[in-house]
Amino acid sequence: MRSLSILCALAALLAACETAPVTGRSQMMLVGESEERQMGLQAYREVLSKEQVSEDSKTNALVEKVGRRIAAAAERPPGDLWRAPRFRWEFKTIDKNEPNAFCLPGGKVVVYTGILPITRTEAGLAVVIGHEVAHALARHGAERMSDQMVAQVGATAAAVALSATVTGRSRAYLPAMMAAVGAGATYGYILPMSRAQESEADRIGLILMAMAGYDPREAVTVWEHMRAASTGPRKAEWLSTHPADTTRIADIRRWLPEAMKYYRPQ
Repeated sequence: MRSLSILCALAALLAACETAPVTGRSQMMLVGESEERQMGLQAYREVLSKEQVSEDSKTNALVEKVGRRIAAAAERPPGDLWRAPRFRWEFKTIDKNEPNAFCLPGGKVVVYTGILPITRTEAGLAVVIGHEVAHALARHGAERMSDQMVAQVGATAAAVALSATVTGRSRAYLPAMMAAVGAGATYGYILPMSRAQESEADRIGLILMAMAGYDPREAVTVWEHMRAASTGPRKAEWLSTHPADTTRIADIRRWLPEAMKYYRPQ
C-alpha cells in the first residue's frame, strides 16, 4: 500500500508539471489556476482593507495608464511565448512610503507610492509593473506555494492535498499566497521570489514593456536607481532570494536584444 501511495503521489506530481513562458523552465504546480485567482482576489481585498489607497488623481492616472498598456501586451502574446491570461485587470496605488509593488493572480496590480522616486519616469514605472505582471503570467506565486506544500508536508501528502476543496485550501494557504507575491512581506524592493523566478520575471517583463511601447533599455536605469537607493550591508548573492544588482543588470543587458525585437515606440 505504501508503494502504491508513493506511485500515485509521483504520478500526481508529474501531472502537475508545467513550463514557464519564454524561458521554458519546468515548474511544479499543485495549485489550479481558478484557485490561484480566487486566493489572489482574497489577498487583494485584504490589502486594500488595510492600506491607504491614494487619492492623488495624477499618480493614480499614471499607474492606470502604464498598467493598462502592460496588461494589453500580456493579453496578446507574441507567437507561443505564453498563453493569454484573460485576467480581470485592476490597478491601485497605495499611498505609503514603501518601495514595493506586486501583481496578484488574476491581474490585481498594486503600486506603492514609495517606489515612484526610484522609477521616476513613465517608462521606469513600466519596468516595475512589467516585472510584476511577468510574475503573474509565469504563475510564480502558485509555483512557490507548491514548493512550500511539498517542503512542509512531503510529496505524498501534497498529492493528497490536491483533492482538498478549493475553499478549504484557499483559507489554509491564503497567508502563503500573500507572502509568495509580496503582499504580506517585502524583501528588498520587489517580490520575495527565488532568484530563478526573479530573473525570469526580469526577462519576461522586458518583452512586456517593449510590446507596450516602452523602451526596455530603461530597465538598466531603474535597476541602477534601485542599487543606489539600497541601504545597509548587502548579502552575498548565494544567500539572497534575489540576484545581486550587478548580476541583474548584466542579465538585463544580455536580454535587451531579444526584447528590442518587440519594441515599437508609442
